[in-house]
Amino acid sequence: MIREDRLTAYYVAEPDAVPDFLLLRTHLPEHMVPSAYVELEALPLTPNGKLDRKALPAPDVTSTTTRPPRDPREELLCTLFGQVLGIDTAIGIDDNFFALGGHSLLATRLASRIRTVLGAELPLRTIFQAPTVALLAQHMDGDIEHRSSLTAQNPRPDRIPLSHAQRRLWFLDKMEGGSPTYHMPLAVRLNGDLDTHALQQALTDVIHRHETLRTVFEEHDGEPIQKVLPCTEAIPTLGRVPASEEQLTDLLTSAAAQPFSLKADIPLRATLFTVSPAEHVLLLVVHHIAADGWSLTPLAQDLSAAYRARAQGEAPEWAPLPVQYADYTLWQHELLGDEHDPASRAARQLAYWRTELDGLPAELALPYDSPRPRHPSHRGGSVAWELPAAVHQKLEALARESGASLFLLVHAMLAGLLTRLGAGHDIPLGAPIAGRTDEALHHQIGFFVNTLVLRTDTSGDPTFRTLLHRTRETGLHAYSHQDLPFERIVEELNPVRSAGRHPLFQVMLNLEDDLAASPFELPGIEVSAEAVAVDAAKFDLMFNVVTAADGALRGSVDFATDLFDHATVQGMAEQFIRLCEAVAADPDRPLADYVLLTHDERRRLLGEWNDTVVEVGGPGTLHERFEERVA
Repeated sequence: MIREDRLTAYYVAEPDAVPDFLLLRTHLPEHMVPSAYVELEALPLTPNGKLDRKALPAPDVTSTTTRPPRDPREELLCTLFGQVLGIDTAIGIDDNFFALGGHSLLATRLASRIRTVLGAELPLRTIFQAPTVALLAQHMDGDIEHRSSLTAQNPRPDRIPLSHAQRRLWFLDKMEGGSPTYHMPLAVRLNGDLDTHALQQALTDVIHRHETLRTVFEEHDGEPIQKVLPCTEAIPTLGRVPASEEQLTDLLTSAAAQPFSLKADIPLRATLFTVSPAEHVLLLVVHHIAADGWSLTPLAQDLSAAYRARAQGEAPEWAPLPVQYADYTLWQHELLGDEHDPASRAARQLAYWRTELDGLPAELALPYDSPRPRHPSHRGGSVAWELPAAVHQKLEALARESGASLFLLVHAMLAGLLTRLGAGHDIPLGAPIAGRTDEALHHQIGFFVNTLVLRTDTSGDPTFRTLLHRTRETGLHAYSHQDLPFERIVEELNPVRSAGRHPLFQVMLNLEDDLAASPFELPGIEVSAEAVAVDAAKFDLMFNVVTAADGALRGSVDFATDLFDHATVQGMAEQFIRLCEAVAADPDRPLADYVLLTHDERRRLLGEWNDTVVEVGGPGTLHERFEERVA
């Protein structure tokens, strides 16, 4: 029998009073906030007038619910929790969103669903601070900012501008001339009787469904514009290449690196490698200007649905998309407003970032192996790492206890590691955020992701728990100002530019879904993910973190080979794992106390590499020996 400990609050309410449970969360750490509340008419007392603990009724734990919803709004919020979390059982108004499996991306989607269904604008910070239905309902009773919903823009202007994120990639492409740095490859192995004609038709269906996949980028009067090609002009080709298992890795890498012409080519390319009559590998390559990481899931889902229909001789029947990427672009400009208007969203968020990033270091003092080249090659390498499930579980518990997400915890871990590696105490990290702040964008393919600069103060040798609290505050403030495009922040701050260095940060942290779980589902075909080696580096270092289906935490450290040797980055990855294990065992130790070197590494560093004793020998005084050495 497993005993489950629960912290239960027993209370007696004043007549007609509504208990303010938010007050508890404001004044207590997460692990001291009750998980269940029991209302009593009176507290049971012993004959001596003391609390009779044995007479307190046990909370009802027969389901996952605590208190049921008390009004239609709370009922809707409970429903939205369940939809976003994928939970079929009833959710109570005191159930914690993050304890039920929520994280930053799901919190973004929850905020979007609340906006769509209830018309209320709740900042992500609010969801972290008040992660239950009861607490969110109390916040919604106050003043709430409202934003215009994203709808189809009719009529559209003759010239559709690029989104802010697209403009930067268009400019980089113009400078670098078709570099594969911003290619997004997705490969799957297909075992079974594949209908290649149905696959070709399905690709066409998907490109016709999503305008961004049939958009080219022209230039008029020095300004880039989006040109959505009509369906009759946007017919994708499915390249077919015979390949042996020995050739496959090199062929995939080469195909993924083939450049796009943004002004002439649609931004999706498909190649089918035939290993045997019943075994193929499908490679899809999308240019980042048309899609982001989130987009790969709807791309795979729509392609699967279209293939199933075409294999049966039918056209896919799917609900029309509420908006297209061009609609989003026009809405984005409208949402931000005029920066010269102090009340506009753009002006307010720009003021925040101007203050937040004031005095940011131009470059981190990372343990580079080579000097930074004036013109980077953008070639990259990668080192894989893995953290056992038991350690991952302890870190997840620490994050929940601290009111943070796993991403914010890993952010604190990486900032602490870089400080220990000599990068200083002012650590800016880049972090992607989905940018899908409206419900209409959930199933869209497009480049919606924005980049946040998360600046962490590691000074004072804080304990890890204290450092996590700092990164939590930094992250929540940044999430509340996520609408302003990163490109606009760079323009405003105007840091010293260098072609060899990414502006504002050089290290990126990215938390991803399990890449081993393929979203493709094709009838009669066994589908599995196929790795594609991409040797392009956008940043000096990029830490990728994946929560695997088996409970482990896996990832990789991608690095610029212009700057780092493989062995150096391998050492970083190993020290990152040791720091995670040490923090999981004791999060309340000062950052400098965690041991990151193995015994052999410490002996080599202090002994072998520091063994500089030289036998001088011979007669004479010190100054005579010195004169001889100079001679």
